[in-house]
Amino acid sequence: MADDKHAESPEELPEASLMSHLLELRSRLLKAGGAVLAVFVCLLPFSRQIFSTVSRPLMAKLPAGSTMIATEVASPFLTPFKTSFYVAIMLAIPVVLYQVWAFVAPGLYRREKRFAVPLLVSSVLLFYLGVVFAYFVIFPVMFGFFTAAAPENVQVMTDINSYLDFVLVLFLSFGLAFEVPVVTVLLVLVGIVRIDTLKKSRQYVFLGAFVLGMVLTPPDVLSQTLLAIPMYLLYEGGILLAGILARPAQADANVSDKPA
Repeated sequence: MADDKHAESPEELPEASLMSHLLELRSRLLKAGGAVLAVFVCLLPFSRQIFSTVSRPLMAKLPAGSTMIATEVASPFLTPFKTSFYVAIMLAIPVVLYQVWAFVAPGLYRREKRFAVPLLVSSVLLFYLGVVFAYFVIFPVMFGFFTAAAPENVQVMTDINSYLDFVLVLFLSFGLAFEVPVVTVLLVLVGIVRIDTLKKSRQYVFLGAFVLGMVLTPPDVLSQTLLAIPMYLLYEGGILLAGILARPAQADANVSDKPA
């Protein structure tokens, strides 16, 4: 009987003062920033090789004899370092998200924690999957189209700094686009949106995917389409996954609502 009363009692969360929260937040931010800095320092000796790897999809599609150029004095020196820094951020994302999780977790109930950990892990994996998809699938198609569409009297020679800015936007866009299933599942599990509502909103989501494609990608139809279609397919995958995960959550809720 004692165990039953303990199980029925509402779960209490530890309280902490504002100052302790601020100190904890500072500690987590320092650890996250330290992880990024540590990875960046390790990557610095290989900055030129890293930029060569990032620029490989474009270089493979340039006409014979064409190269990339630097239109600013410091670009040959700064651009590889900037590339290494952005790569360091991407590689340190698991540590950064873990620090976020460690800061937020004490304020969550056990049921919320049970769903938060898989969603956190899947969000990291999906972000990396989006970056890999952009690099190996989207970039070859896009750069091949751009270089082939250039007029005969135009020699394609892309500025290295402009190229870096371009691919960073695409990396971030596809990384975030691949988070659609996580967001969809989270909205359903939290109870903000019902699965039936998501299914009825398919046509609006399809249109919205192309609108986001216009906002997040460079102003060309190919980039927008290559982002919008995977985003919508991931939305459908999120609906399917939410339906699977919502069943045990609903079952647990029904069991807890039954009288003792």
